[in-house]
Amino acid sequence: MQKIPVTVAYGDGIGPEIMEATLRIMEAAGAQLDTEVVEIGEKVYRSGHTSGIKPEAWDSLRRTKVFLKAPITTPQGGGYKSLNVTVRKTMGLFANIRPCRALHPFVPSKHPLMDLVVIRENEEDLYAGIEHQQTTDVTQCLKLITRPGCERIVRYAFEYARTYGRKKVTCMIKDNIMKITDGLFHSVFKEIGQEYPDIEQESKIIDIGSALLADRPQNFDVVVTTNLYGDVISDITAQIAGSVGLAGSSNIGEHLAMFEAIHGSAPDIAGQGIANPSGLLNGALLMLAHIGQGDIADKIQNAWLRTLEDGIHTGDIYEEGVSQERVGTQGFADAVIARLDQAPQTLKANSFAGSKPIAIPGYEREKKEKTLVGCDVFVDWQGDSADEIGQKLESLTGPDIKLKMITNRGVKVYPNGFPETFCTDHWRCRFISAKAEKLDDGWKYPVLNFKQVLELQNRLNDGQVDVIKTENLYEFDGERAFSLGQGE
Repeated sequence: MQKIPVTVAYGDGIGPEIMEATLRIMEAAGAQLDTEVVEIGEKVYRSGHTSGIKPEAWDSLRRTKVFLKAPITTPQGGGYKSLNVTVRKTMGLFANIRPCRALHPFVPSKHPLMDLVVIRENEEDLYAGIEHQQTTDVTQCLKLITRPGCERIVRYAFEYARTYGRKKVTCMIKDNIMKITDGLFHSVFKEIGQEYPDIEQESKIIDIGSALLADRPQNFDVVVTTNLYGDVISDITAQIAGSVGLAGSSNIGEHLAMFEAIHGSAPDIAGQGIANPSGLLNGALLMLAHIGQGDIADKIQNAWLRTLEDGIHTGDIYEEGVSQERVGTQGFADAVIARLDQAPQTLKANSFAGSKPIAIPGYEREKKEKTLVGCDVFVDWQGDSADEIGQKLESLTGPDIKLKMITNRGVKVYPNGFPETFCTDHWRCRFISAKAEKLDDGWKYPVLNFKQVLELQNRLNDGQVDVIKTENLYEFDGERAFSLGQGE
């Protein structure tokens, strides 16, 4: 078998210890790897590279296209950026995959039948990190959900289910509130799901979905969701399975894939030789499957499960009456290596044999007619009276545009608002065509031109209105593409 180039980073804290153990196990199992070692993490941050990675490391990643990474430490303060986020977004690693299973009774869990995979969109959502302070009272973070992002992650989830013999895919969203952003994710799930009639499909609102995951995880198989929700629920599932320290993950893109443990660098126990290498080892199994060495991954997985069954445990999972021997990092690796030709007797292995990278087709943008029908103007207004600001804006609208409503934190306060509604200094003021009509089934919005919107903003500026932001309101193919205000 030809050796596969792999970039390896030993990381910080317990990283070097668990990476050494993981590489020893893979070598003993016959993994064919040509490793290139790069330095990342705390020392690199402090040497002046605020991303935590040097240019030569990027060169290695682009050359090998496979990255096995131990945990790193990001220095506090100083504007240092998360290296994980940097690599994911720079290299387009759109899919984060976190398998999570119970190992009961050898690792105690309240959910012994739990065996699921969380597939999380990895690049967008609130993690785009676009934030602003707009007024003294109000900050904002932009939630970006794109159609190509939704299509890639949803299709990946269904293809993953087929590849690994999973029977059901659950979509988790909050589109009862975020009807456009989460609504897009949900609609794409339903569209693409039609191409997979052999796989059971369901959708859950994220709040009750998270509760059910924590209470009845055995009812789930593959869960696909957006970035923030996926970050939260993947840690929940890992913990209730038995330990966050046992879980690995993969980050998959079109050009590169990164594999890691989901836990941190644990500097408090670094150098003591007691860390559990299982999380990174499980990340490495995902890597072996990705590069076509699934039979080696199966061999290691069997040995790892047999080691747990035999009660050979590191201190983090050691429990009197269950465990037989407490071992350190390298002692655990030795125990796995000694069992490489053995199979578990109780725990069931999830086979990687025959697996291959999952290919996702390129995005084809659909052409739609886009028309401008209004404008939301966000205003910094220090007064408390919605009527006061409403009347001032009414006087500045002009002949072509009218003020439809004002909201504060999303709730309509003008016209006909309630005095009980608490108001900050941040007001959304919605302007539409003066010819707009209220119909039985909604509003008919005549088209505006951009010059009319600019003229409105000039009048507001001349009237000493502090405009902090504007959002144009559009229809696509005649469908409203903006949310209504609460109470509108």
